Amino acid sequence: MNDQLYMLRCLELAARGAGQVSPNPLVGCVIVSNGQVVGEGYHERYGQAHAEVNAVNAVFERFGETEAAALLKTATVYVNLEPCAHFGKTPPCADLLVRHEVREVVIGNTDPFHGVNGKGIQKLREAGIFVKSGIENDACAWLNRRFFTRITKQRPYVILKWAQTADGFFAPRDASQRWISGPEAKKLVHQWRAEEDAVLVGKGTARADRPQLTVREVQGRNPIRVLVDRRLETAPDNPVLNAEARTIILNEQKSDVIGNLHYISVEDMDFYLPQKILYQLYLMDVQSLIIEGGTQILNLFIGAGLWDEARIFTAPANWTDGLPAPLLPIDPVETRAVGADRLHIYKNIIL
Repeated sequence: MNDQLYMLRCLELAARGAGQVSPNPLVGCVIVSNGQVVGEGYHERYGQAHAEVNAVNAVFERFGETEAAALLKTATVYVNLEPCAHFGKTPPCADLLVRHEVREVVIGNTDPFHGVNGKGIQKLREAGIFVKSGIENDACAWLNRRFFTRITKQRPYVILKWAQTADGFFAPRDASQRWISGPEAKKLVHQWRAEEDAVLVGKGTARADRPQLTVREVQGRNPIRVLVDRRLETAPDNPVLNAEARTIILNEQKSDVIGNLHYISVEDMDFYLPQKILYQLYLMDVQSLIIEGGTQILNLFIGAGLWDEARIFTAPANWTDGLPAPLLPIDPVETRAVGADRLHIYKNIIL
């Protein structure tokens, strides 16, 4: 039970790095000595110290060099992902734990990245440190589902998002702008954007809704905007092309970088478009992607089976006519109220 409780605390800490550490995983660390938590830490920002480093530093800051060194030799270190065993932006965390001669390391998930993938555990055991793994395995895997998808499937984690009326319509037929969901849903969508690497729309949605695709209702960093515009027909004054965020324009006309606009030419967008989009974003270290429309793009990803979650708002309004919303082949796993709307969560992922 103690192992589970400390691992759940690791997950609480790790989640604080959401939106800041990609393409690295979310990792938290708790250090326990003689039944007491003596240090905690998490990976706070990409390129900076890992969770284990921050937790060990916390022990030294709290207890001083001599007492901290003694405490670490009796300590159990909890971490939701296998300590790294390779030199990247920072030195290996497995080496750090070996150097401080910790007594035991309890791990949630092994790391599928080829530079780790059991090598961290091997280093620890070869140094005489007792290692347990698989504690709260499912909860740890769910937290790092984006990272695991990128490593094991070589593509970003894909979240479909749209709003629909009670009678199943997605947008007006005349391509005019008409809001469906309420203000509470809008704020939640801005929070989601702050948590993911990128957000994607097609040319039709950009033209009809003129979205900024930024974070304005909450604090956080703007995601990368991805616009699918085959013939570069989006007007230059469209908000999706403003200077507020880095923007990738996938098209068949040109490749160029102009300020924050990154034009990428994609050959023959009539075939395997979802696969081409995801591979291009994978090459650019995009770990997660929200697709916000329109119906054609959403249906392409659904038809290809290239999605992991769907988050669908259903408003109480009935339109009686409009563009039909996409349909998913499975039932939602969760439904809850968001203001006057209902949010349905779907999962198409096996970890």
